[in-house]
Amino acid sequence: MTIPIEALKNRKQTFERGEDRRSLLDPRAELLKLEEAGELVVQRITGDTITVPTKYGREKRIQKAHLWHHKSCGQCGHIPGYSTSIFWIMRKLGYDYHDPKDQTSCTAWNYYASATSNAAAQAAVAVRNFAAAAETGYFPLIHCGTSFGHYKEVREELIHHAGLRAEVRGVMAKLGKELVLPEEIVHYSEYLYALRHEIAAHQVRDMSAVKVTVHPACHYYKLVEGDAIFDPEVYGGQRTAVVTGLAQQLGADVREYSTWYDCCGFGFRHILVQRDFTRSFATMRKIEVMKEEADPDVVLTHDTGCVTTLDKSQFAAKAHDRNVGVAVMSEAQFAALAMGAHPYKVCQLHWHSADYRPLLEKMGIDWKQAWAEFQQDLKRLENGEKRFLDWDDVDN
Repeated sequence: MTIPIEALKNRKQTFERGEDRRSLLDPRAELLKLEEAGELVVQRITGDTITVPTKYGREKRIQKAHLWHHKSCGQCGHIPGYSTSIFWIMRKLGYDYHDPKDQTSCTAWNYYASATSNAAAQAAVAVRNFAAAAETGYFPLIHCGTSFGHYKEVREELIHHAGLRAEVRGVMAKLGKELVLPEEIVHYSEYLYALRHEIAAHQVRDMSAVKVTVHPACHYYKLVEGDAIFDPEVYGGQRTAVVTGLAQQLGADVREYSTWYDCCGFGFRHILVQRDFTRSFATMRKIEVMKEEADPDVVLTHDTGCVTTLDKSQFAAKAHDRNVGVAVMSEAQFAALAMGAHPYKVCQLHWHSADYRPLLEKMGIDWKQAWAEFQQDLKRLENGEKRFLDWDDVDN
């Protein structure tokens, strides 16, 4: 029976950690058992860590440095400032990382959008990426919320199905690799949340006048939900704490709205075959409700598809005089701006569709001057003075 949305919202506000949920299998413990039995290899967390609480009480460890960045195809192709902001933050915090050249897509587009693949193929792609990370000695950090959710589902399947493990081991053997899974599957937004105090310590811009609404990504916390961060200090532990906790730590005015639980509208398959539905849902169920109930300066979220959908859908609604027109970005870009990142050289906001310039002005950023600086760099590329911009260019 379909649950009415009001009943669903009420239920979400009264969530309590019950004994039945606490008895769920600990994936980390199960992986270690399988490793002891010779079924797979577990890549261990090393160095300094921060422990965070998950939805049903399991503690999750976040490694602070020496990270292998599993990038997002959608970020690299459509929102490049998303990835560069994550890298820039790690550099500012002084933590080393590896930006791999041998990573593949997670294949979630195939899995969620077309359903044409099979379990062994999906799991083998995931394991190949994890094996590539393990070979470098750097621990994987997942940029995309969908990859994060997909890999958690793959992990569950591999834990519970010996036949699937055998198939994947066969595929890996042909590649000269082992069946490797990391001790924890960690999303970048969990990393930023865990390090929110260190990020705030490097803050140079005042965010107290900035009104924020948060869209929690479905593929982050609705897939294998027990592995997502739910902190009693944020929403009383009733919703995922990532994004919101970081924005609050930076001093932003985080505001409520009634459709926080709804999808952004992306949904994978229907963005391919029913794009008008996606755009309508994104603007009418999310953006317009935020505007009417919270009047935000910016919408923050933490998944590739969510940033793209909430940002890019507004142009069509604006053409029909709908109540839209609010900047959208990842909390990584927002945090980087708070720490002094250049809005174009690092955060690359010129790739965004909704007008972000009023937000920059509220942050005390002279976007005209910043744009002029960026144009000067482009001229250096055009005249052959440089082949590409590097970190020395963005840090000046």
